[in-house]
Amino acid sequence: DFTRISVAQNNLQELKEIWDQWNNEVRQLFYSNYGDLPYLLDMKVDKHLFRALAQFWNPAYSCFTFGKVDLVPTIEEYVALLQCSRIQVDRIYSKVVNVPTFLKKLISITGMSEQWVTARIKQKGDSRNKVEVFALSIYGLIVFPKILGHIDEAVTDLFDRLDKRVTPVPVILVETFRSFNACRRAREGRFIGCSQLLLAWFHSHFWKVNKVSYRVFSESYSPLEEVVAMSRRDDISEEKWMEIFRNLQEEDIEWRALWLLSDEILYRCGDFDWVPLLRIWGAVGYAPLLVLRQYRSRQFVPATQGLDECEFSCKDDGYKRKAREMANAWNQTR
Repeated sequence: DFTRISVAQNNLQELKEIWDQWNNEVRQLFYSNYGDLPYLLDMKVDKHLFRALAQFWNPAYSCFTFGKVDLVPTIEEYVALLQCSRIQVDRIYSKVVNVPTFLKKLISITGMSEQWVTARIKQKGDSRNKVEVFALSIYGLIVFPKILGHIDEAVTDLFDRLDKRVTPVPVILVETFRSFNACRRAREGRFIGCSQLLLAWFHSHFWKVNKVSYRVFSESYSPLEEVVAMSRRDDISEEKWMEIFRNLQEEDIEWRALWLLSDEILYRCGDFDWVPLLRIWGAVGYAPLLVLRQYRSRQFVPATQGLDECEFSCKDDGYKRKAREMANAWNQTR
């Protein structure tokens, strides 16, 4: 049941150099509009760890299962890591209505390469425009790296909605889940979710400390910055990681990430007993009640019947009807 998974990444050196050259004013403009995404540029992807981790993904429940231990990145955790609360978002992304802008039409014809994006960022001009293109490049090359060296047209559709108070987190999660599901079912494939963010989340649950830093409560505190800056070994083999995961015990895990301050949990939407997540290329179901321990709550066995049937692609028949049902369910959570 071994899955051969590729975690090939885009070369981010040029983006790092651009970010390093920006002054504090431009950086703060980025943070206030797009959160802490730039820290992902410095998050090293340990391929041995990632490949081992993928073997424990459970497609039936969209979570990691290590023996009796279930773990999954949650909406609340990713919001905290990316500091999306700064952006004040309150709407779910839906691809039901899609009116192409001129830019998107141009991209669909010519494509948008990594070189095209970096050239646009380096042009002299308005800082806000530079920040916007830089954010788009991070979404296209790190968060949703579907085609190496290029930004997928569908990513620009999501990006267009961000300034309409649409939250990117459910889409980031669902691309992670769908990509793992596809690779596990085919027993091979390339992971096209955000591996940097997933590994930052993973390390936060295996980071045993005795006390919480007071900085967690500071407005300027960035959990992603802290996780990325942590020193960690990168010489552990894939086989050794597999052995560690097979022998994992409940007491080995930091159940609640130390930087997670929110006590609110989105655990169902509308008539669904779980949370349906709409994505750029389809949808999948997600059941945070499986991992209540990540919120320091008492764990129980939740209702998950029909969870796997929630998954579909935008190429499937009737996807618009299903997407509308999910979008309507999300509207009931406001």
